[in-house]
Amino acid sequence: VQLQACGGGLVQAGGSLRLSCAFSGRSFSRYATAWFRQAPGKEREFVGNSIWSGRSTAYADSVKGRFTVSRDNARNMMYLQMNSLTPEDTAVYYCAARFTHSSKIVPGEYDIWGQGTLVTVSS
Repeated sequence: VQLQACGGGLVQAGGSLRLSCAFSGRSFSRYATAWFRQAPGKEREFVGNSIWSGRSTAYADSVKGRFTVSRDNARNMMYLQMNSLTPEDTAVYYCAARFTHSSKIVPGEYDIWGQGTLVTVSS
């Protein structure tokens, strides 16, 4: 099982980006998924997650109302739509999955990780 993230890049403050993450393997619908990010010199932090069905999501306070997580189980894809970006959102963004229906906010609860994609927001 692997995750492959893409969609990062350079964007101006106030702009939007959509990150995608492709899941390769079987039974994607049996995995809970999440997005984390890590800024230079900081610890990896939770951004948002989704239970296996996508019907329940949760977000960090810092991104609530601006970011949206979603998934397409038929296509084995997960997404992070980021709007109203600020320079504080600059980080490497990681997608993650865990083989259970319930989602968590702690990085250690996830055992499958994508390689990370860099998002840079200029002021």
